[in-house]
Amino acid sequence: MYRFRESALELFLVHPGGPFWAKKDLGAWSLPKGEYNPGEDALAAARREFTEETGFPAEGEFILLTPLKQPSGKVIAVWAFQGDCDPEAVKSNTFTMEWPPRSGKQKEFPEIDRAGWFTLEEAKVKIIKGQVGFLEELAKILNL
Repeated sequence: MYRFRESALELFLVHPGGPFWAKKDLGAWSLPKGEYNPGEDALAAARREFTEETGFPAEGEFILLTPLKQPSGKVIAVWAFQGDCDPEAVKSNTFTMEWPPRSGKQKEFPEIDRAGWFTLEEAKVKIIKGQVGFLEELAKILNL
């Protein structure tokens, strides 16, 4: 789910947490997103996931963007909404994984480790390749 500020089309993106993403920047950022169960309302799930990953409510008028198939084969649906928030105030949920690998030790990591506002051009460089189409579609919808 994208949160955007219409003033110059600034997009709110998040950086995934955990050791795999720790030293990656360009092409590593994402929109806050998550999975939903069969029969679950996709928009309700997207709103829930946005709040779980950022600590901010997802409120406003939602714009459904065209679902895109990712390089992994997964198809994701995205909604955009206008709003504002402080990236420094992000409070993410966490996940547990074995770390270091094959150590038998479980370690907890934030699902996202940071967030930021980016112009459209900055976001196109920062975001995961499979999500660039969402940025382009939103820019067209907003006539930017």
